[in-house]
Amino acid sequence: MTEEISAAHDRQVEVSIPVRFGDTDPYGVVYFASYFRYCHHGIEEFFRTLGFRPGALFRNQEKGFGLPIVGASCDFLRPVRYGDFLRLVVTIFHMKEKSLTFQFQFHRNDSPELVAQGRATLVCIDASWRSRPLPEDLTAVMQSWIRNEGVP
Repeated sequence: MTEEISAAHDRQVEVSIPVRFGDTDPYGVVYFASYFRYCHHGIEEFFRTLGFRPGALFRNQEKGFGLPIVGASCDFLRPVRYGDFLRLVVTIFHMKEKSLTFQFQFHRNDSPELVAQGRATLVCIDASWRSRPLPEDLTAVMQSWIRNEGVP
């Protein structure tokens, strides 16, 4: 998955990420697991932009549902080092009845060059950990953020 991902979206959320010392490996390059933390931060900011409290979506005991991440991938195209600032672009790649797939593109703040890219899929589950449809209020808002729901 080294080609640039094309998104099925109309809108995006951008998040600025400072690369901290603790995000890097012994060589001073961003450690792979840090990218997944950045992606989760991007999902949280995406939900906030839509007017949702992320905690009320990730695990909502009152309404009996949650949105765990069931799959994630990331390709690392260029090294990023301690002290750099990243611009994370978050979009919805795909939405189905029971799942959402987010797309992530990482750029240095001062460059359009893609340094990493990835995706994460969240599935809506009920209290017994079985998949269920996404909450209606979430899907209603998400519809305005997606151009082509049929894009895989």
